[in-house]
Amino acid sequence: MKTTIHALQSKKGVEKITAITAYDALFASLFDAQVDVILVGDSLNMSFGGKEDTLSATMDVMIYHTKAVCAGAKESFIIADMPFGSYQTPKMAIKNALKFYQQTPADAIKLEGGKERSKLIKMIVNEGVAVIGHIGLMPQFARSEGGYKIKGRNEKEMLKLTEDALALQDAGACMLVLEGITAKVAQHITQQLNIPTIGIGSGEKCDGQILVWSDMMGFFQRFKPKFVRQYLDGANLIQTALQRYVADVKSGNFPSLEESY
Repeated sequence: MKTTIHALQSKKGVEKITAITAYDALFASLFDAQVDVILVGDSLNMSFGGKEDTLSATMDVMIYHTKAVCAGAKESFIIADMPFGSYQTPKMAIKNALKFYQQTPADAIKLEGGKERSKLIKMIVNEGVAVIGHIGLMPQFARSEGGYKIKGRNEKEMLKLTEDALALQDAGACMLVLEGITAKVAQHITQQLNIPTIGIGSGEKCDGQILVWSDMMGFFQRFKPKFVRQYLDGANLIQTALQRYVADVKSGNFPSLEESY
């Protein structure tokens, strides 16, 4: 059964929401129905494209990967990231949000920003597109902020983040991603909202959790963020299997008679 936004919202305070990223049909099909939500994140620019940040991801790239994920996942709720530079003006934002709905079966789009995005979100929602908000540590702002900064470390930041969250909810956002926010502040925000919060590096009191799949599966080796728990030694498993394949080919052990026509 296809997961809907109403089903996700009904989980608030009842059952934790599970979410993971995916960028292609193969992994999306493996994750489908195992998690409530699959995010086609612009994080693909780093984990899939090898870039240093998310900023050079384009609408064409995001739509391509969203189509692929939707082809593989039929039951999980699919969210597509609006890439950097795709929602700088109301006209541009509405055009690109509608493009996701017109060209892919995505269930919702996600964009970064606080209270200053509330009017924009309201306009997109009024066009019939479901919107997920994203506050706290916002990767699209990392370069302008001089790096990835944890938010909510003082009362001023707590008040600003709470104000942002409430403004986005009032604008019609159906869920919020809370990234890199101190656990106490994330809990406070979650308690203030009627809509679910999905945390990443924001403590266990959020209504759900999301991780980048290559982090969670141990494929990304350059570094491991504090908030990541690895559930598989993916990189070593792949490299060991590849070494066995190479050895079998070189020794003539593969292919066998049974594997030949």
